[in-house]
Amino acid sequence: MTTADSARPADSAPTTDSTPPRGKATAGWALLITSIAGFMASLDNLVVTTALPSIRKDLGGALSDLEWTVNAYTLTFAVLLMFGAALGDRFGRRKLFVTGLTIFTAASAAAAMAPGINELIAARAIQGVGAAIMMPLTLTLLTAAIPPERRGAAYGIWGAVNGMAVASGPLIGGSLTEHISWQWIFWLNVPLGILLLPLARLRLAESTAPGARLDGRGTALISLGLFGIVFALVNATEHGWTSARVLTGLIVGGALVLAFVRHGMTARQPMLPMRFFRRRAFSAINAATMLMFVGMFGSIFLLSQFLQTVLGYSPTEAGLRMLPWTGMPMIVAPIAGYLSDRIGGRPVVAAGLALQAIGLGWFAVIASPDVSYAAQLPSLIISGTGMALYFPASTSLGMSSVEPHEQGVASGASNALREVGGALGVALLGSIFAAHGGYASGSAFVDGLVPALWVGAAILGVAFLAALALPRRRPTDGTTVAEGAPAPASLQKVG
Repeated sequence: MTTADSARPADSAPTTDSTPPRGKATAGWALLITSIAGFMASLDNLVVTTALPSIRKDLGGALSDLEWTVNAYTLTFAVLLMFGAALGDRFGRRKLFVTGLTIFTAASAAAAMAPGINELIAARAIQGVGAAIMMPLTLTLLTAAIPPERRGAAYGIWGAVNGMAVASGPLIGGSLTEHISWQWIFWLNVPLGILLLPLARLRLAESTAPGARLDGRGTALISLGLFGIVFALVNATEHGWTSARVLTGLIVGGALVLAFVRHGMTARQPMLPMRFFRRRAFSAINAATMLMFVGMFGSIFLLSQFLQTVLGYSPTEAGLRMLPWTGMPMIVAPIAGYLSDRIGGRPVVAAGLALQAIGLGWFAVIASPDVSYAAQLPSLIISGTGMALYFPASTSLGMSSVEPHEQGVASGASNALREVGGALGVALLGSIFAAHGGYASGSAFVDGLVPALWVGAAILGVAFLAALALPRRRPTDGTTVAEGAPAPASLQKVG
C-alpha cells in the first residue's frame, strides 16, 4: 500500500497488500467508531467560526490571533494528513488511530482550559496533529471490517455523517457558545473521545502495509513551507508587505514549497508524486478544489463574524442563518450526483464554481451595517447550491484522473490541498479585511468585508476557469463524454 492509501475515497477499491487483520471487528462497531471519529475531526474545521467573537471578548487578541485559532488546526491537519496515513500503514492502523484519537481528545481538553489566546492556538495546532493521524485511517479501518458487497452503503453513511459535521459546525458552535460557553465546543470532544478509545481497542482489527515508507523529508518541507507562507499572510497587514518578517516568511516558505515539489519529482516514494500533475485532469480538478476552499473558507470566516459583530445576531442565530449556505450540500448533493451521472462531472463542477462566485459577489453588493436577512438569503442559497454541486462531481473527477492503484495517494493529496486552501483563504481574506476595515464599528467591518468578498469571488472565478480546463473522455466510437461521467470499459482517458 502506498503512503497515503489510508486516505482512499469511498469509491476506490481497498488494496490487498496489507497484513491479515488481527483481532475481531464487526461491521456495525467499525461503522459507529469511524463515523464518530470522522464527525469529531470534520466538526472542528468550522465549529469555532461562530465562537470567534466570544473568544475574542474573553481572551483578547487581534484579527491575526483569530485567524490562527482557525488556521492552527486546518494547517497541521492538512500538511500531516498523508504522513498520518503512512504512519498507520507502517506501525499499525488501529494503533495509530488510537494514538491520534488520544492526541485529539487531550488537545480538545487543553483548548477548553486555555487561559489565553496563545495557549488556545497551540492546543488547536495539536488538535490538528491528532486529526491528521486519526482521520485518514477511519476509511481504511472501516474497509477492513465491511464485506465488499456492503461497503457502498457503509461509505455512504460515513460520508453523510462527515457532511453533517461540516454543515452543522457553525450551528453547534454557536449554540454551545450562547447557551453554555465557547469552551464547550472543545469539551464536547472529550467524552466522545474517552468513549471511543476502549471501543477502538476492542472492536477494531489491526493491520499494516508491508514495505510502507515514511516521507519525513517531504513532510518537513511542505509543513515548514506552508507555515512560512501563512505566517507572512497573517502578519502582512500589521507589519506591512515589505517588512522583514513578511518577506522572510514568503521567500523562505516559497523556497521550501519549491523544494517539496522537486522532492516529489526525484524521491523514490514521495508523499505526493509530482507525476500526477502531468495529467491535465488531476491538475485542473485539484487546482479548482484548492482555489474553491481559498475563496469559500475565507468568506465563511468573515461572514460568521459579520452576522454577530455587525448585525447583532446571537451565536445560535448566526449558525442558523448560515445553514442555507453550509447545509445546502445535504439537500442538493444527491441531485448533483444524479446530474454528474447523466451529463458528466465537468459541467456540474463548473456550474458549482460559477454559482459560488455569483453568490459571493451578490453578498458583496448588498453588504451593509443594516442589511436584512431577507436580502442576504439569495446569496447564501446560491453559494450553498454551488458548493453542493461541486463536491460529489469533483470527487468523481479527481479519482477518475488516476489509475485505480493510485487512488489512495490521489485522495490524500486532494484532501491535503483542500485543507491548505482553507488555511490560505482565512489568512488571505483576513489580511484584505484588515487592510481596508476592522472591528471599530459596523461600517468599518463592512469596509473590510466587501473587498475581501470580491477577492473571494474572483478566486472562485479562476477556479471556474480551471474547471473548464478539464479534459474530456473520448471513446473509440467517436462520441464524447464529459470527464468523470460513467463510461464503458472502452473509454480511453486523455490529458
